Amino acid sequence: MTDLDLGGGYSARPISLEDYRAACARLEDRIFGGNSLYAFDPPARPAPPLGDSWNWGVYHGAELIGWHHAHARDERTVYMADTGLLPAHQGRGVYSRLLPHLLATFRAAGFTLVKSHHRATNNAVIIPKLRAGFHLQGLNAYEGGVNAALTLSLDETYGQAMHVRSGFRAPSGEAARRLGVPDEALPGLADAPGLPLPADTEGGVDLGGGYRLHRVPTATYREVYAQLEASAYETDSFDWGDREPAPAPRGPLWSWLISHAGLVAGWQASRAWDTRAAYMVNTALLPAHRGRGVYTRLLPVVLDALHGEGYALIRSHHHLTNNAVIVPKLRAGFRFQGVQIDEHGVMAVLLRSFDPAYAAYMDRRSGLTR
Repeated sequence: MTDLDLGGGYSARPISLEDYRAACARLEDRIFGGNSLYAFDPPARPAPPLGDSWNWGVYHGAELIGWHHAHARDERTVYMADTGLLPAHQGRGVYSRLLPHLLATFRAAGFTLVKSHHRATNNAVIIPKLRAGFHLQGLNAYEGGVNAALTLSLDETYGQAMHVRSGFRAPSGEAARRLGVPDEALPGLADAPGLPLPADTEGGVDLGGGYRLHRVPTATYREVYAQLEASAYETDSFDWGDREPAPAPRGPLWSWLISHAGLVAGWQASRAWDTRAAYMVNTALLPAHRGRGVYTRLLPVVLDALHGEGYALIRSHHHLTNNAVIVPKLRAGFRFQGVQIDEHGVMAVLLRSFDPAYAAYMDRRSGLTR
């Protein structure tokens, strides 16, 4: 294989396993020296034989400044075990540009799944992975801290099955057949009626592109939600039937509507979680308004409003495979904190801290820093 041109004077080329290990010995303290690792005693047993491996050196000009190492875990799974770049070369998009070349190599080698683990608060790596199509799969605690488990399916049907397991999509077609469950595809979204903004809507904040975010009374938000819910959601959630719900949690609730050309395009609702945290309960955009960056632009407005109410932490839950929402949240400073199973499916728990000391504490707990 010829050298991979990564732009900006960076390149990558295959190296031997021995050269990779020599590079680790020479550079890993400079790359990973700030991490918090448990110090084991010297091993008493030899390591198991390593399967097929793929090793790349990453260069800036002629200087070796990093590496990537992957190896086969089984007949269908490759594990991206180790990537490192010297600090001076981090934050320049090198990893994002290297990643497609690595994945193309694994696909050509016949693998179905690509797995990796990263410190749960290491958004600098998790975000490029999610944007490349990986999905969060869980957390595990180990000697290095708390890791987020990521999986990329190179098989589209398996990827759909992951959506089924998370509750993001109902089982249908080939994914349902392979899972051995009935084909229960939901009927799809209802046509969205053109609903004018209610009369008691506030003037709102300009989100760009003709969109505005308006505060509304909670009762108004609930009326709009009841009319448009079937046009916004097609997830596979548990139906509680006619069971009478208990009273809603006490505490303040904040509601917004998103408008475009005078019509309702979506909504956001948040409430108090406890004395320190607010909870972003529900955000939706009607299908015609998705993919335009509206969610990314409304996030700082909502976060500032909740912080202004006195909350130091903002919490939210999302289907584990819903990268379209999880990625903007991580880019806005949220961190992956856990997984929970509820009536909506398997949900990622995200947390945003406005206190830099607490954010640093989260990095220490994950093992990302000392």
